[in-house]
Amino acid sequence: MRKISVLFCAIFLISMLGATLASAHVTVLPNESTQGAYEKFAVRVPNEKDIPTVKVEVKFPLDAVSVSRFEPKPGWKYDLSKDANGKITGVIWTATGEGLGATEFAEFYMQGKVADNAASISWKAYQTYKDGSVVEWVGAQGSDKPASVTKVNPKPAGASADSHGNMTAAPGTAGAQTGHPETGGAPSSSVPLYLSIVSLALGVVSLIVAISAKNKRK
Repeated sequence: MRKISVLFCAIFLISMLGATLASAHVTVLPNESTQGAYEKFAVRVPNEKDIPTVKVEVKFPLDAVSVSRFEPKPGWKYDLSKDANGKITGVIWTATGEGLGATEFAEFYMQGKVADNAASISWKAYQTYKDGSVVEWVGAQGSDKPASVTKVNPKPAGASADSHGNMTAAPGTAGAQTGHPETGGAPSSSVPLYLSIVSLALGVVSLIVAISAKNKRK
């Protein structure tokens, strides 16, 4: 039984460590928005290798979002991909210097309007490293390399966006949501990471207790 307990703790510890590492992928924030809202989106890119990240590409699902503005970022340049009609279909950020080091991450900001009938926004991202290798964050949720997804909530009844992009409700209704292109938030969702860290710590404690108990019985 003692051996089984120790083995179980070790497996648990490894699985929690894997979950923590898996949470570090390219994500687009905020996690939720509203139909018709103007948003400031943040593309968060963590470096996961010992070599620099030198290029990041994000493709836009045109049926769900229209992105039109991009914030300049020191040390990086950006190029836009467009379709035959001149519609922006994606953006490529390329490092003009060393890029992102082994322990670094960066956020790239852009503004756009969520489609009036969107249910979600699936962002396909491609992360290129200095050795030419490319990690494609395009998979389904739960996969090894999932695409980041922004959930889109229905527009409040009678709501509309003003000339500044603020979402306003019709007279007599409450709970209007806003999405201003300058102040539209991009909140961090760190809860899964924190839970993984706590679980990891508990696993370590359990393993130490089990090994200590085993040694005392010898």
